[in-house]
Amino acid sequence: MSRIKVIQHNQAQGELLDIYNNIVKTRGQLADVHKIQSLRPKSIVAHMELYMEIMFKKSELSRANREMIATVVSVANGCLYCQTHHGEALNNYWKDENKVKQLRRFEFKEILSDKEIALCQFAQELTLHPESHENNDFTKHLKTLGFSDSAILDTVLVTAYFNFVNRVVLSLGVELEEDNARGYNY
Repeated sequence: MSRIKVIQHNQAQGELLDIYNNIVKTRGQLADVHKIQSLRPKSIVAHMELYMEIMFKKSELSRANREMIATVVSVANGCLYCQTHHGEALNNYWKDENKVKQLRRFEFKEILSDKEIALCQFAQELTLHPESHENNDFTKHLKTLGFSDSAILDTVLVTAYFNFVNRVVLSLGVELEEDNARGYNY
């Protein structure tokens, strides 16, 4: 149960109702991670704009790569909400629930390519030990595998974004919706 007041869709008025309706129209459903910000409607819009930019706009990283990173970060942070939602989104691309389950157990060395493993390890390290990146250049390994500076930036952006969202979810008590992650437009 959320730890702060949340305005539900059927209680929303004015700007908040418009925002909720737009999310339902464009994403298929209104997630609790959006509703938790209902006391600051403009933050929902900014949140969605950042999410869409990082996760859906043109990138050298595939959508599957970005969902894979989101899942790894969420596992590292112990955020079941985001693990479930983004594991489901990842499975939309992978079409292999067992592979997603292995990723969620950090058993990815046998199921992923060297490039995918490097992305996962980078995201996991940045999540668990961000301070180690200040004096160590972990981007070198990604570069040796052929990742461009743009792809590395996108990797950091996805990792940082999901660290932010995981903390919102965990600290404010956002619970997984009853229907889990099914029904969203990917």
